Amino acid sequence: MTAPRVMIYVQHLLGVGHLHRVAAIARAFARHGWETLLVSGGMPDPTLHGLDGVRFEQLPPARAKDASFRILLDETGTQITDEWRAMRIQKLQDIFDRFAPDALLTELFPFGRRPMRFELLPLLAHAKALVKRPAVFCSVRDILVDRTKPERDLDSIAWLQDYYDAALIHGDPAFVPFEKTFPLAERIADRLHYTGYIVERHSIPQTTAGKGEVLVSAGGGAVGLPLFHAALAARPLSVAYDKPWRILVSPHEKPEAVEDLRRMAGDGVIIETVRPDFSGMLRHCLLSISKAGYNTVMETLASGARAVVVPFAGGEETEQALRANLLADRGLLQVLRESDLNPAKLAHAIDLALTAPRPEGPGIRLDGTDETVRLVRSFVDRRT
Repeated sequence: MTAPRVMIYVQHLLGVGHLHRVAAIARAFARHGWETLLVSGGMPDPTLHGLDGVRFEQLPPARAKDASFRILLDETGTQITDEWRAMRIQKLQDIFDRFAPDALLTELFPFGRRPMRFELLPLLAHAKALVKRPAVFCSVRDILVDRTKPERDLDSIAWLQDYYDAALIHGDPAFVPFEKTFPLAERIADRLHYTGYIVERHSIPQTTAGKGEVLVSAGGGAVGLPLFHAALAARPLSVAYDKPWRILVSPHEKPEAVEDLRRMAGDGVIIETVRPDFSGMLRHCLLSISKAGYNTVMETLASGARAVVVPFAGGEETEQALRANLLADRGLLQVLRESDLNPAKLAHAIDLALTAPRPEGPGIRLDGTDETVRLVRSFVDRRT
């Protein structure tokens, strides 16, 4: 029997969390015997790893100019043009036609990544017109950003109904239901399927690094310097002043900024680039201090680590703060608002996290990778 084929599209614009989340999903499909193609439209990420068995296609990359996501730049830093858009449309469709998937997943769209509709709507229309069309899914996290233009929700609903078989929500409705941030969810309730949260449970690197350390991280985007500076200043004020600390910086940070951190660090502090074994390090660290991106928070919960998180609040982002505060209400981590980030308040949050009991099981579903594969397979099987 021929193995089923799945194509997964992702466009990360600022950080790399979206790319790493779908990479975990891609690995799950490959693990379950699918021919799997991951297509990325974002900037290449040197920290991406563990894609054995997954085909990878890199589109000519684009990124957001800033946290407003209103202006897109190409890999040279030039604002994208209509000619560039036409080139991407053709390349994406060519990749799709060559691979001929049984299932197509678009990450976040139509609930987000609206700037990429120039290439996704033509791709979706092309797939729909095929005699043997693939099953089509939206892969979307549990919480959307604040809906500042509610009329766009009507577009999301229309596109979902026109082109998609289902939306796969990577969350747990017992923790936070989709309608909390998408008020019109009832209109498409028949197409919403919860998978549980996406956490890599099978490809966790084995490492001794990080044991007994305070790990400070900010994901793969170049947005971590305020957190790193505050952490270095908070260290002597906290109960962890005499413990080893490790700051993991993005490869996209400016070299001179990293050298400044090294000069500030002093004895007992390691400054290095984000590591592919970060999830393994979390399992035996003393404490994690981080931003509050979906992937980092879920990896932290799965590891059972004590944690302090500082949710990203740039642009119109509200997603990280909402999820982090709900988890704090359950006693699973400490939250410090980005506007409150200073050495004294960060040291206080560190002390609270280290003197509290270690978090017990999070009590939310973390089986999202395998459940995503199961749900997609159930739709594909109905077509055969």
